[in-house]
Amino acid sequence: MNSKLPDVGTTIFTVMSALANECGALNLSQGFPDYDGPEALREALGRHAMAGHNQYAPMAGALPLREQIAAKLSRYYDVEACPESEITVVPGATEAIYCAITACIQPGDEAIVFDPAYDSYEPAISLSGGITRHIPLTPPGFGIDWDQVEDTINDRTRLIIINSPHNPSGAILRDADLKRLEALADTHDLLVVSDEVYEHLVFDGERHCSVLQYPGLRARSFAAFSFGKTFHITGWKTGYCVAPPALTAELRKVHQFVAFVAVTPVQLALADFMAQDADFAATLGAFYQAKRDRFCAAVADSRFSFTPSAGTYFQLLDYSAISREHDRDLAERLTREHGIASIPVSVFCEQPLDGHYLRFCFAKTDAVLEQAGEILSGI
Repeated sequence: MNSKLPDVGTTIFTVMSALANECGALNLSQGFPDYDGPEALREALGRHAMAGHNQYAPMAGALPLREQIAAKLSRYYDVEACPESEITVVPGATEAIYCAITACIQPGDEAIVFDPAYDSYEPAISLSGGITRHIPLTPPGFGIDWDQVEDTINDRTRLIIINSPHNPSGAILRDADLKRLEALADTHDLLVVSDEVYEHLVFDGERHCSVLQYPGLRARSFAAFSFGKTFHITGWKTGYCVAPPALTAELRKVHQFVAFVAVTPVQLALADFMAQDADFAATLGAFYQAKRDRFCAAVADSRFSFTPSAGTYFQLLDYSAISREHDRDLAERLTREHGIASIPVSVFCEQPLDGHYLRFCFAKTDAVLEQAGEILSGI
C-alpha cells in the first residue's frame, strides 16, 4: 500500500534508547527520569486500582481531576477554566496535540512550526492533508524571528504551533513573544497549539508564560500539558488540554475516536495527590536547575560548548570543536564507543542548523550525571 507518511520511520527516541540498551550505555537520550514519582502519588494509584476504580472514566476525564486542574490553573496562572467545557484529560500530551491539529487542519491548510520542532507535529499536519511551513530558530538562543513569521503567513495559514519551554533547545518564550504572537494571531485569524509540557521546569528566576494568560490567545488556543513531566511519571502517559468551549468541543470530537479516555485509576490518583500537595509543582524549577547546573559543571572542562538551558530537562552540547560528523552518526558512535546515548538535533529540523548539537537529558540521578560528565570530558 502507499504510505500516508512515506518519510517517517521509527522515532529517534525509540532508536536511541534501544541502542543504549544494546550497548549498556548511559541513556541520556530519551526524556525520562531515572527516579520515581512521589510515593504518595504511587500509593494513591494502587489504592484506586484495588478499590475497583478500573472501568472507563468520562470521555473528558474524571471530574475530580478536571477540578484539580482548574484549581491549579487559577493558582499558578490566575486563569479560570471550566472543568466541564474547557479541560480535557488525555492519555499523554502528544495525543492532545494530535487531536488539536486534526481538529484545526483541513486539506491545503498551512501550519507554521519552529525548527528544531518536536517530531510529532508535522506527521499530524500531514495526515490531515495540511502543509507544514518550517521557520528556523537561531542558535544559540533559539529565539523566534517574529518578522519572518509575519512574512510567512499567507491566506492559507491556519495554525501556529509553539513549544515553551522548548524541546530540544531548552529556550523559553517570554512576555514580548506571546504579545507578538497574540497580535499576529488576531490580525490573521489564526489558531494556536501551545505545547507547554515543561511549564514548571523554568530556571534562573524566569517564569513560564502560558498562552492562557493572554486574552487574545486564550480565545484561540489549545494549550497542552503533561502530568508525566511534572510528577516524574512519564510512563503513566497522562496529560490534559485547555481550550475555550468551541475549540474543546472540536478537540473532543477527535479525542473520542483516537483514545476515548485516559486511564481511570491514574486520573483519580493524580486528583488525590494534587489536592494533597498543591505546591509540588512549585519545587520543580529549583530541583531541575540543580541538576542542570550539576551536568553543566561536569562537562565544563570538556571540548563541548554550551549555553545553559533556560528550561526543560534537556541540555544541548555543541560538538563543533570535536568533530564534523553528522550528528546522527556521532550520536550512534558515542553510544557504541563511549557508552553514552544522546539525541541528534537534526531530526527535529527540515534544514541543517547553524551548529552541531546533541541533546542530553539531565533528569537523572546525580551519580549518573557525574558519570556522564566524566565520559563526555574524555572525548
